[in-house]
Amino acid sequence: MKPIRLLDTRLANQIAAGEVVERPASVVKELLENSLDAGAKRVNVEVENGGVKLIRIRDDGHGIAKDDLALALSRHATSKISELEDLEGVGTLGFRGEALASVSSVSRLTLTSHVDGQESGWQVRTEGRDMEAIVNPAPHPVGTTIEVKDLFFNTPARRKFLRTEKTEFSHLEEVVKRLALSRFDVGFGLRHNQRSIHQLRPCNTQAEKDRRVASLCGPKFIENSVIVDVNVSGLKLWGWVGLPTFSRSSADLQYFFVNGRVIRDKLVAHAVRQAYRDVLYGGRHPTFVLYLELDPALVDVNVHPTKHEVRFRDGRTVHNFLFSTLHRALGEVSPEDQLPPAALSSQPQARASGVEGGEFKSQESMPLSPAPATASHSYGASSGQPSASAGARQARETPQPDQIQKQIQVYSELYASGATERSSVQESQPLAVNDAPAAQPASVNLPEQTADIPPLGFAIAQLKGIYILSENEQGMILVDMHAAHERITYERMKVSWHADGIKAQPLLVPKSIAVSDREATCAEENYEYFKKLGLALERMGPETLLVRQVPVMLHNADVEKLVRDVLSDLMQHGDSDRVESQMNEVLATMACHGSVRANRRLSIEEMNALLRDMEQTERSGQCNHGRPTWTLLTLDQLDKLFLRGR
Repeated sequence: MKPIRLLDTRLANQIAAGEVVERPASVVKELLENSLDAGAKRVNVEVENGGVKLIRIRDDGHGIAKDDLALALSRHATSKISELEDLEGVGTLGFRGEALASVSSVSRLTLTSHVDGQESGWQVRTEGRDMEAIVNPAPHPVGTTIEVKDLFFNTPARRKFLRTEKTEFSHLEEVVKRLALSRFDVGFGLRHNQRSIHQLRPCNTQAEKDRRVASLCGPKFIENSVIVDVNVSGLKLWGWVGLPTFSRSSADLQYFFVNGRVIRDKLVAHAVRQAYRDVLYGGRHPTFVLYLELDPALVDVNVHPTKHEVRFRDGRTVHNFLFSTLHRALGEVSPEDQLPPAALSSQPQARASGVEGGEFKSQESMPLSPAPATASHSYGASSGQPSASAGARQARETPQPDQIQKQIQVYSELYASGATERSSVQESQPLAVNDAPAAQPASVNLPEQTADIPPLGFAIAQLKGIYILSENEQGMILVDMHAAHERITYERMKVSWHADGIKAQPLLVPKSIAVSDREATCAEENYEYFKKLGLALERMGPETLLVRQVPVMLHNADVEKLVRDVLSDLMQHGDSDRVESQMNEVLATMACHGSVRANRRLSIEEMNALLRDMEQTERSGQCNHGRPTWTLLTLDQLDKLFLRGR
């Protein structure tokens, strides 16, 4: 057995670097956080060979004084905290004081800084086994520059585990993106192998913030996201939440910040997943860039070596706040919010006509059968273009208010039998419509005033008994008839269920469940919580629970699995939605069977009323299974299909 001895300074720092410095991206993260803590308003990052050969970071912060330069490269030396109370309410990104010492032990590090008021800048570097700091004068503007060369040059075992240059730079770029999203008031620059990758200016207005998010996350994300800004009881949540239709196959577009620090927390992930529960297709992941602000004393950031995880003092309150805010924000999204901005313009854009609009030159007249007298437009005998009386594109008749009211009344008969009876409706039974194809008018016309056109427009036809074709201000809307009606029915049934509350029934033979002592204690402490969910649990022994009562709607469910899942959620997240989730599954099944089926012919009145219901129903953009219920083909998209305007 070898005797115990004190490790030399360089070896101790290299061991510490094993936790802090994993790859070049880890170095950039630590150094950028120091720059932001120093009050920098502009940070430039320059790297070569993916950050292995060179990392140079320059900022315009307040700098480091000459007398503190040598101490800055020592372990556990920091200006950010001085006592335990500071650690319990830390408001800076860094606070441990070991990043510079760890990085300098596995690379050739040079730090140059100039403090306002000093005659010149000063430079420090370390040499030798004991990492002795050498300070020399050096010209430098106010701020700090750190150069890290030849990362892992003295630890070959660590260097051989690095990936290719492309992979290492992608990790490094992701770190810069996260920090650029965390601080809109700071400008960022990134260069790789003498090539500029990002040049981001400071943002002051909402439009500038949108542009930065679009440049880092893609313009499609901004186009398909909802802005959130809620402040309740000391908790503030703001940012961008992607629409359910803009989901991804992996969780690569999810950024969550707590007091400016990017984190990945199980509690946060669970709350977000709950909020998207009813509207996200199976296996897909939501997209978001969200910022949670709260009192630093209510969150512990010193629970992970790389500070990627945090612990909230009151996790249940934070979880409920995140879930309720996001759930409400997604529920309030209407079709009007999902249309492109141009579709909401009150003034129609003038479109080119004739040869300029992509139309062919005029042709000779062709004898045709006389048009019906009810036709809504006419064509000139020889020009092939709409006559002046037909307007620029198509003559339109404005639907009268009494016509729209009649449409809604006809369509409302679909709900006459109520939610309970709808669940048993067979496809062979008519739902307030005739089996024969409905007589449809020769044309369905839009109001001349675009302000009178609803977001989903007015129905013009039904395709194959499955889709509704509608015309709105910007183009053509296609609606999945069954999926849309399913969502409307489902939301109405949920409202009715919540109004009546959870009805429970006692079990004829109580069910015994073997659990751990911790689970039994949790069930005993949360007896009232279970009672609100319709579950009556009684502790019969140290590791035994007795279920005496269950919700009526879940009498056929696996009670044991349900109780175990609720207990697991309570112990991990402080809350559970298992009961509500299973009840929603039952309601979704009932809504699916009680909705309009494919190949059911609807009249124009019924189709229009369905569109109006969609505009007023929460989450109408997706069916109960997360599939989209409608899509838009703009006039520009249609023109491209036919090469118009070329």
